[in-house]
Amino acid sequence: MAEAYIIDAVRTPRGVGKPGKGALSHLHPQHLAATVLKAIKDRNYLDTATVDDIIWSTSSQNGKQGGDLGRMAALSAGYDTKASGTTLDRFCGGGITSVNLAAATVMSGMEDCVIAGGTEMMSYTSAFAAEQANAGLPPRLMGSGHEALDELHPQSHQGVCGDAIATIEGISREALDALALVSQQRADRAIKEGRFDKSVVPVHNPDGSVALDREEFPRPETTAEGLAALKPSFAGLADFDMGGGFTFRKQINRRYPDLEIQHFHHAGNSSGVVDGAAALLVTSKDYADKHGLKPRARVVAYANIGDDPTLMLNAPVPAAKKVLEKAGLTKDDIDVWEINEAFAVVAEKFIRDLDLDREKVNINGGAMALGHPIGATGSILIGTALDELERSGGRYGLVTMCAAGGMAPAIIIERI
Repeated sequence: MAEAYIIDAVRTPRGVGKPGKGALSHLHPQHLAATVLKAIKDRNYLDTATVDDIIWSTSSQNGKQGGDLGRMAALSAGYDTKASGTTLDRFCGGGITSVNLAAATVMSGMEDCVIAGGTEMMSYTSAFAAEQANAGLPPRLMGSGHEALDELHPQSHQGVCGDAIATIEGISREALDALALVSQQRADRAIKEGRFDKSVVPVHNPDGSVALDREEFPRPETTAEGLAALKPSFAGLADFDMGGGFTFRKQINRRYPDLEIQHFHHAGNSSGVVDGAAALLVTSKDYADKHGLKPRARVVAYANIGDDPTLMLNAPVPAAKKVLEKAGLTKDDIDVWEINEAFAVVAEKFIRDLDLDREKVNINGGAMALGHPIGATGSILIGTALDELERSGGRYGLVTMCAAGGMAPAIIIERI
């Protein structure tokens, strides 16, 4: 089997994902995707006629985010028309999956140069939030005639699931807030020390002026006292009657009838709503040699797994175990862990279940501090892991994240 090499990784800064308020919110999602595709092209002097495919991730494929962003953004970025493109959706996990599929096509020997990445402009997709309230899933849980399926696999809102998992695991509000504070502190340190500078490219307005060249979401002034004062976000949502007596709490209680959910998650210990995009260049060794490209990492292994869709957020642990087994590695071999901080409980449970050294997990902060642009986050995290491996001299990085429907993709990369 051929090797798949990561040549480069770029991303935009993440802008606050509120309509009319975030620095990127006035731009078209295609413009954001084209920004990182152009950066990959320019930084690597890429002959885009030799790009076999562009595999893109976008979770909310509605309106401006519909129409195959992978292909259309490449055209906007000035790519040769020979560079094909496709767009996928694995909810939050799509940004890892796009890279995994790019690696797979190269490792199979069928293609030599593939660009993977993703885009999500949550300032735009918030307009669809009502119909996608169930963690990005269609509203089939609201009396759409699929009640038999709902009985088999009842699903709730991700925030309510996070609270349910914390309740089941006995993880306290204090522990979740403590992790959120660490995320902010680490992100602040990383920004001040320039740890993201290698990957972050500025976003320009159509007139050439700078729209955003720095992270917009972090709140370095965050304190433990400030986090403790925030009210839980999902208690009211859990009991909101969405029609016919349907509530998200009842969905969980179908499977866990004796569970009295305690509500611990709030805006400070949940992932930030942001806009962002990222891209990675993946090639074969022959392509890299022929075009004078220096690989930064190789893809060691990747995996996908499903878990209980009712609790929804617990798949990262089995995904990590699966990809480690595929790679023939143990947790002690991993120098850098990136687990998406969709909610604090996801990262906290991941660390506890795998008994990880906390100093190796989300070293430069996570989504609680930096934000989570759904379809792009996985690609961002792979680039973040690569940058950190190079900075610290580590060898292996493992990236995984929960996704709606109770899924998790994972990848292990090795620094070259």
